Amino acid sequence: MLSLFNIVVQMVGLLLAVAFYTLMERKVLGYIQLRKGPNKVSFMGVPQPLADAAKLFTKEQVKPVLANWVAYFLAPVLSLFLTLALWLVYPSYGFFSYSFGFGLLFFLCISSINVYGTLVAGWASNSKYALLGSLRAVAQTISYEVSMVLILLSGVYLVGSYDLVDFMVFQDGGCWLIFSCSLVSFVWFVTTLAETNRAPFDFAEGESEIVSGFNIEYSAGGFALIFMAEYGAILVMSVVTGILFFGGDNFGMSIVGGYVAKGMFFSFLFLWVRGSLPRIRYDKLMSLTWKSFLPVALGWLSFVVFFAVL
Repeated sequence: MLSLFNIVVQMVGLLLAVAFYTLMERKVLGYIQLRKGPNKVSFMGVPQPLADAAKLFTKEQVKPVLANWVAYFLAPVLSLFLTLALWLVYPSYGFFSYSFGFGLLFFLCISSINVYGTLVAGWASNSKYALLGSLRAVAQTISYEVSMVLILLSGVYLVGSYDLVDFMVFQDGGCWLIFSCSLVSFVWFVTTLAETNRAPFDFAEGESEIVSGFNIEYSAGGFALIFMAEYGAILVMSVVTGILFFGGDNFGMSIVGGYVAKGMFFSFLFLWVRGSLPRIRYDKLMSLTWKSFLPVALGWLSFVVFFAVL
């Protein structure tokens, strides 16, 4: 019962983090574009995410006549559920009293299944634009997942464990430089951008190309769930990136404080990239992973195996 209570509290915390991460994004993009961002609601616009949530969940739900209603309504729920499940790989300290010995294996499984939420949403909407956006998202996610798996396997082979806590223990004493100060860390970060469908790789929601993509037929609560799933995945990827590549040093802070600081840093990078880079062409997106990232990831895995054997 205590573990269940801890998980519920952690999920609620993640949803609140998602809500205020949207405010952070709008503020950061506002200052990048020389404007203020939300600043009218109550005190300096801080309750703006709560107002947006109230607006979305009280709007009338659109029900397309030709859609497959069961799959249409279940797809956003599936996406959010899988994103919340990804948060369970977060190493637990203090208040949270459970551990996950096969965290990275669970991370790979859930991130692989997560693409079905987007695919089902696009297919069930029975719209050509939604289906086109979902197919592009599936191809993009599967392609970049190959490089992501190879990088994770190299880390698992080097550390000898699937537990993220063991990754932090291995990186104590400066060994985290092996991960962070290499080309692989850059490849990993770009891969997370593509995996979460963020700019400049936001082809699943290319407004100028496919009319908002797979979520074009969604509004109100369904759109809000898809929105929350996307931003929850960004936060999870940010925390996992901080643990994988900067796990051994909390820079004078506590363990939890170090997690929060690293997660906020990488989540800020997601926003910085969105405000700085334009969307690239789809053929260049696919060429980047198969012709550039895949050789780098394979080379890194070969080097790690050779280094471990020596």
